Amino acid sequence: MLSQEVTRALRRKNVLVTGGTGMVGRQIVERALDAGASVRVASLDDLRPHPAASYVRADLTDPRACDDAVRGIDFVYHVAGIKGSVEVTKSKPASFFVPLLLMTSNLLEASRRAGIRRLVYTSSIGAYPSREEFHEDDAWAGDPMDTYPGWAKRMGELQIRAYREQYGLDAYSVVRLTNVYGPGDNFDPKSAMVVGSLLHRIHSGEDPLVVWGDGSAVREFAYSGDIAEGIMLALHHGTGGEVVNLGTGRGTTIRELVETLSEIVPFTYAFDASKPSGFARRVMDITRARETIGYEPRTSLREGLEATWDWYRTHHGEHQQKVDYFRESA
Repeated sequence: MLSQEVTRALRRKNVLVTGGTGMVGRQIVERALDAGASVRVASLDDLRPHPAASYVRADLTDPRACDDAVRGIDFVYHVAGIKGSVEVTKSKPASFFVPLLLMTSNLLEASRRAGIRRLVYTSSIGAYPSREEFHEDDAWAGDPMDTYPGWAKRMGELQIRAYREQYGLDAYSVVRLTNVYGPGDNFDPKSAMVVGSLLHRIHSGEDPLVVWGDGSAVREFAYSGDIAEGIMLALHHGTGGEVVNLGTGRGTTIRELVETLSEIVPFTYAFDASKPSGFARRVMDITRARETIGYEPRTSLREGLEATWDWYRTHHGEHQQKVDYFRESA
C-alpha cells in the first residue's frame, strides 16, 4: 500500500498514464484516482477500465499526439509499450523496435518541452545482457538479451540520461520491470507471455496441458499491482535518472507455477522434457529499489494468480479490443 506521503503528493495533480489500459497502467490509474489525482489515459485500445479517468485515443508514434497528451499535465507515468512472447520477438523484431523507439522518444521530448519536471519511464528486464541474476550495476555491461526491444528500451534510458546532463531533469526516473502478469494482461495465444498463455490454454480446456521442458527453469513472476506501486514510488522519490529494478527478487520454477495454477483451477498437465526449457535461471536483484524508493512487493504468487484467473474468466475476450502491433498491415 502506498504511504500517505506519496498519495498526498498526487492530490489535485493532473496525471498522464500512457498505456493506462494495460495491466500495469490500469493499476496506476486506479491508485492515482484513489489519491485524488485527475487522470488522463493515452492509449490506442478501445477500452475504458476506469470511468473516473479521461481517455484520449493517442498514437504516441506521432509527435503532435504526444504534445496534446502532455498539455496541462503535472506528472507522467510512461507505461505504454509492446509486450509479446519470445517467438514473436524473434519473428517480428521491427514490430517491437520501431514503435517503441518512436513513442518513447516523442513522449519524452514532448514532456521536456512542456516543462514537466517529474516523469517515470518503464524499461524492461530484456534491456539487460543475459545473466542468471540482474543487478543495476550490470545494466549496460553487454548487448541486451532481447536484442530489438532491449535496444529500444535502452535508448529511452539514454535519452533520459541526456536530459539529466543537459537540462538538469533529475526527476526523470527509470525502472526496469521483470516478467509481469495480472488482470488486463495479454492472453492472446499467438503473442502472450507465460502466465497469459497458460491461462488461455487452461480456459480453452486443453487436456492435458503440455508444458515445454522439464519444469526446472527458474523465472520471476511479479503481480501488476505491486509493480504499479513500485512505479509510483519511483516517480515520487526519483531514481536520479539511473536504473532501478522492479520485480520480486524471488525465483519460481515453471513446475511450481503450473502446480500453483492447478491448485486454483484443477487441470491435467504434462511436461515435455524433449522440448527446450530455455535459460536455467533469470531473477532480478531488487535491493536498490528497497533501499532507495521503499519498494516491497507483497502479493504472493498464489494470490496474484487467483486474482488474474478470476479476472480472466469474465474478461477473456478483452485482448481483441487491444491494438495488435504484430498484425501484418496490407
